[in-house]
Amino acid sequence: MRKFIILGLLAATVVPSVASAQSYGEARRSEQRVREEQRDLRQAQRYGDRRDVRDARHDVRDARQEAREDWQDYRRSHRDVYRGGNWRAPFRYTAWNRGAQLRPTYYSSRYYIADPYRYRLPRPGANLQWVRHYNDVLLVNVRTGRVMDVHRGFFW
Repeated sequence: MRKFIILGLLAATVVPSVASAQSYGEARRSEQRVREEQRDLRQAQRYGDRRDVRDARHDVRDARQEAREDWQDYRRSHRDVYRGGNWRAPFRYTAWNRGAQLRPTYYSSRYYIADPYRYRLPRPGANLQWVRHYNDVLLVNVRTGRVMDVHRGFFW
């Protein structure tokens, strides 16, 4: 009897969090709405008057905010994927910016993100590689060592 009561209490605490978790599909649909709003904005700029453009910009801003919130909800509900953890490296943390030149030790194959699709990172182009630097993610040109893109606090 005691086991059933404990299981019932556990189920009552877990079910609301599972029900409110943002699904990957919902987050993708909100991104799609942003793209549609941006397309409408371009059309309004091309053919419309100032009021249409202003309204379209406002709609795009709202859609971007909603998409950002949806992805934040998704990341919160899937913390195991985006876990920061105990990340150790043989060098000190540096907040890199775009255009910075890295030494090869900072972007060796040991720090490559093997599956960027798991983290919703775009496919790296030729000679580019996603690299983890503590809780940041850097897109690095592996030929030159130049930082092309930075996502700070990606793993938290």
